[in-house]
Order: sequence, then C-alpha cells, then structure tokens
Amino acid sequence: MKGLILCAGRGTRLRPLTFSQPKPLLPVANKPVLVYALEQLARTGIDEIGIVINPFQEGIIHNHIHRVKPRNVSVTMIHQERPRGIADAVRQAEDFIGQDRFLLLLGDNLIQQSLNGLKQDISRSGKNGSLMLARVNNPREYGIASIEGDRIVRLEEKPESPRSNLAVIGAYAFDSRIFNAIHQISPSARGEYEITDAIQWMIDHGCSISYSLTDQHYSDVGTVSRWLEANHWKLNELTAGRSIIAPTSTVERSTIIDPVIIGEGCTIIDSTIGPYVSMEEGVKVDRCRIRNSILLEKARLERISTPIDRSVFGRHVRVGCLPSGEVSGQFILGEGSSLSLYAGSSASGKL
Repeated sequence: MKGLILCAGRGTRLRPLTFSQPKPLLPVANKPVLVYALEQLARTGIDEIGIVINPFQEGIIHNHIHRVKPRNVSVTMIHQERPRGIADAVRQAEDFIGQDRFLLLLGDNLIQQSLNGLKQDISRSGKNGSLMLARVNNPREYGIASIEGDRIVRLEEKPESPRSNLAVIGAYAFDSRIFNAIHQISPSARGEYEITDAIQWMIDHGCSISYSLTDQHYSDVGTVSRWLEANHWKLNELTAGRSIIAPTSTVERSTIIDPVIIGEGCTIIDSTIGPYVSMEEGVKVDRCRIRNSILLEKARLERISTPIDRSVFGRHVRVGCLPSGEVSGQFILGEGSSLSLYAGSSASGKL
C-alpha cells in the first residue's frame, strides 16, 4: 500500500504568506502541516509516499521534506501543472500508484483520527474505497455523503440542500479503480475535476465505498483563522498545556503564559508571551504582549505596548513602533515586510 498527499493548491486565502512559502510548509505548533501528514501515513506502516505539487514548489518542498521526513519513508514528487481539482491531482499520480491500493490525504488538513480504519477497509474488507466522515453544522461547505448501512450511496459537492450532515474531511482510501473513474468524469461547473464526482461514478458502476466516522478533532488549514485555530489545538496536544522553550533561546524579564512553543535561538525581552503562541527559530520580541499568534522564522517585533492578538508574522518581518509604542490591531505580514508604527496609531491589514 502507498500513500499520496495533495499539495498543489496555491493557497490564495493565505496570501501574502503563501507568496513566498508553499501552504503545506506553513507551521502549526512549529511543525509544517505536510510533516503531520507524512507522519500519519508512516504510522500506518506506509513507506512509499507521493506528494503532488505545483512544479514551482518542488525545490523548497524537496529541500525541506528530505530533512524532516520520517525515517525509512521514500518520497516521490509528482507534478500537477495547473490547479484543476482534487481528482485531477490524483490522476497525476496514476503511474506512481500503479495497481496498488493507497491512502490519500489533503496536504492542508490535520486529522487526529488514526488512518488504520481506512487502511483495513481497503486491504481486508474487499472495499474499493473508504472515506473518513465527520458530522458538521455547515454541510453546504463540504462534500456530503449519504449512507446506507456500512456503505456510502451518494456524494454531493457543497450541496444547496444537503441530504445529511456527514462531511468528507480529506482522508480517503482507494484501489486502482479510482483512476478509471477519474478518466470518465467531466469538469464541474467551477471547471474542476471533483473527487466526489469520481467516487459517485464508482458507486454508480457497482463499486463498494465504505466510510469511517470520526468525532475527533480535524482542521482545514486553509485560512488565517483556521490556521490559528489549528495552532491552538496542536499546542494543547503537543505540550499537554505547558510551554516548550528551546535551550538556545533567551527569556529575560518576561512572562510566559502556557501553552507556548519557542524555537531555537529566539530572544524574548520585557514581554508577555501567550497563551497559544508559536515562534519559529531566530525570532526576537522586545517589549510586546502577544497571544494567539504565529511568528515565523526570524520575525522581529519591538516596542508594541498594546496587545497583539490573532496575528501572523512572516519570515524576516520587522515591526517597530515609534516613539511610545501605542498601536492596536491585527496583523498578517508576509515574508520580508517592514512596518513602522507611530505613537497613537491603529492598524489592521495585510502586507
């Protein structure tokens, strides 16, 4: 059995951060989203994993993943030239998968539930596919499944009048029949090859599609608000509600409110950090109050006296306030941004 992770999306809802860093490499609790997916597949015993990417991403993803991927796992990069939907992304991996069964994950999703149930459905129960489902309050925003017994009988993509509240949350298992289905479907009204259409084609042509229902945590890290929510979740999970401070980091005359994770080589001076703050390596914070935020590599914040909340600062961002540091607002700053804020100013926005 093989694994497949889809990472070719452009991350438009996370701009400006994704102009310089692919969405799957954005960190949640200081670990890239893609690494969570690799680790989850590896825990099921899968050691051959394909990653579908946009070609322009290959250098940065390849260099990063081969430093942090689980041991004994081989990774193959697969190109999707244009973003034409999930089913089209899967089609690009047909040569890599061959006749094997495989587990499929979306590269911007975090799922707490083990994948072993999906693996067993496809490998031991004779099913042609299996999907992980969760009950949701907003079914119009998801692919929605209708079930009978242990099988899915109908799938609809973001239906106007949902038949159930069972949402497809981004974890799947298939045998090679999925590729025949993908070759048979046409683009949807939005011009994409929908995985729900391919699965429905399988159902209509006699294939057996099962499901695994989870009530555990999951998150689509596709917007800033959901990224921050995922960071909140994973900080609680990884730190058991405590804080992790790298030994090479310095904290002087500052208060740390759990849970917080601070990477290597950070400097925190005269500041209050937390709760729910992640800092990558080399961050410097001087005279700031920060909570519910993410600071990427070598971000630098100085003399901002009003609390910073629910913000994201990209790599090498510099924010300083002159002269008294009175500023309020939310910030989403991309890589290399520089921002000077004058006394009494109020700011909110993206750079």
